[in-house]
Amino acid sequence: MSELVTLKEVNEHVLLLTLNRPEAANALSRELLDQLAARTEEINQRTDVRAVLITGSGTKVFCAGADLKERADMSEQEVIQTVEKIGDTIQLIEQISVPTIAVINGVAFGGGLELALACDLRIMSNSARVGLTETSLGIIPGAGGTQRLSRLIGLGKAKAMIYTARPIEAQRAHAIGLAEYVYEPQLLLEEAKDIAFSIARNAPIALRQAKKAIHDGYDKELSAGLQIEKECYQKTIDTEDRLEGLKAFKEKRKPDYKGK
Repeated sequence: MSELVTLKEVNEHVLLLTLNRPEAANALSRELLDQLAARTEEINQRTDVRAVLITGSGTKVFCAGADLKERADMSEQEVIQTVEKIGDTIQLIEQISVPTIAVINGVAFGGGLELALACDLRIMSNSARVGLTETSLGIIPGAGGTQRLSRLIGLGKAKAMIYTARPIEAQRAHAIGLAEYVYEPQLLLEEAKDIAFSIARNAPIALRQAKKAIHDGYDKELSAGLQIEKECYQKTIDTEDRLEGLKAFKEKRKPDYKGK
């Protein structure tokens, strides 16, 4: 079996996950999805990881979405099952307990953009384009795009992207809040690593609880969201990291967090 999804250490606390099907525009074949799910499980089992970068191999494509060549020979039921498999796998990405960053090095269409939407942050090359192009193919986004995009950029802008099926450039993506950062292609990965390192310097238990509070509380009434925040905050109180943070602040030095 070829390695369609690689996972490498950038440093002791940051991992780089790469979709590795450059000859097929890093499309989401069933085999790639299986490997992606396995890599996700591997990440969640590690206690030393504080941030994950997700990108595509090459310089032109992040992920072109579903493997349409593979799909052409499927029955209708197999298509339904495969779309569900893509959605379930992307949900696994969203459920990674530490912050995730989509490093969009090239085009991200359909399921490729849906994958990026499941990450916490999106960093784009200024030569990249993104879009949910499904309506031009007679279908709709089926792996979370109609839901995550509208929550991220608002109903009107999401409807415009989905109804027209038009890809947008990186600067437009940044302007509407789809991408948090845009960089020159040659600087993209190093800048993404720098952001990941900034995250990884912080207390790992606090990072996980912050992500949980944001995700679990986002679609709740404010009072319910505040209760979730309170519960997540309390999980950080009885930790060595909290005491180390206070001690480091007092001693005017960088904290050495252990995740305990």
